[in-house]
Amino acid sequence: MSITKDPSAKKEKSKDTSKTKVAIVKCESYDEQVVYDALKHAIKLIGGIDLFVKDNEKLLLKVNCLAGVKSDDAVTTHPSILNAAIKILKDNQDKKTKRDRKIRLTYGDSPGFGKPEASLEISGFKTVADRHNVPLGDFDHGQEKSYNGSVSKSFDIANACLEIDGIISLCKMKTHALAKITGAVKNQFGCVYGLHKASFHAKIPNPTNFSRMLVELNLLLKPRLFIMDGIIAMEGNGPRSGTPVKMNCIIVSSDPVAIDSTFCRMINIDPATVPTNKYGKMYGLGTYDLENIEYVGDPIEDFMNPYFKIDRKPVSNDLFKSIMPAFVRNQLFPKPMIDPEKCVKCGICVSACPVEGKALNFKDSDTNPGTKDKTQPPVYDYDKCIRCYCCQEMCPHHAIHVK
Repeated sequence: MSITKDPSAKKEKSKDTSKTKVAIVKCESYDEQVVYDALKHAIKLIGGIDLFVKDNEKLLLKVNCLAGVKSDDAVTTHPSILNAAIKILKDNQDKKTKRDRKIRLTYGDSPGFGKPEASLEISGFKTVADRHNVPLGDFDHGQEKSYNGSVSKSFDIANACLEIDGIISLCKMKTHALAKITGAVKNQFGCVYGLHKASFHAKIPNPTNFSRMLVELNLLLKPRLFIMDGIIAMEGNGPRSGTPVKMNCIIVSSDPVAIDSTFCRMINIDPATVPTNKYGKMYGLGTYDLENIEYVGDPIEDFMNPYFKIDRKPVSNDLFKSIMPAFVRNQLFPKPMIDPEKCVKCGICVSACPVEGKALNFKDSDTNPGTKDKTQPPVYDYDKCIRCYCCQEMCPHHAIHVK
């Protein structure tokens, strides 16, 4: 992949540099035809698909597949969004000559736990992709790419995100314990392959710097178009253990910060309090200022949900959390806690913990020395816990909450 901006997208921005277009289109069903019509209309509202693709290009459709779960759980981008995006791109022809642009497509994600192919199959993406003969990209292997950022100097990027001409990001509208929301900006974290994602949590444990890293990752990869699945979102204990809630919309833009700030406004959060928005604007990734955004499509007021369950307090400026004494950190910062009635002792949370020596683990067995007692839930060592919430994020049984 050539890490440069698509010239056609740059040309579109030059028409009106004062406004970023964000399309909001009502969509109340995951019926494939309904989603296709809504997404096609949304893309047309921001200028049409021709702005984002050229002849004979290879594009990656980057979905959000946190883990292999059924699409009804609202954990992943819904497969009907992938279906619609594939159809729109495959059906795309030059409007003047009617010739096929021969766009080549691939798709995928690197889940937080499990193998990419298996997770994508469980979540329904593989069925859709196979129907359209779209191959899965290589998210099992990758290369280290240098980046002269303020937080990270390199990223371990999956080959699928490098062996292409551009990325179209299909994100999900959800809450997130560390970053407050997961949407357009955070979706590119799945371009970091395998266990390298966990190492970022260990190296960058606080949400402020972690969000800066996410912004820099987007600046490196430069996705061309962002499509947010907000038909059914996730509120509460996201990004995996929350509650599905209808938001009935698809949001489309070339600006990920503008999309995420739109989500924030819908649920009554000041966009400036979300670090990915703050640093996204500061680093030139996008904007959250209303005076610089042009909303097209359905009125944003139609999708307001002030009762959306999310922590609306600003993300704490915890740049010094890592050097605080443990007893101070334990008093000031929210901690993950296991509900013993829901815990099935699967150990996925233990595997997900990126801390060396583990910040949670099963207790040593009293009856079998040298082994762990897996008849009881794992136990936290909060003095080691860096509050990355990987355990909460990956728990498949909704047994971990941040309190």
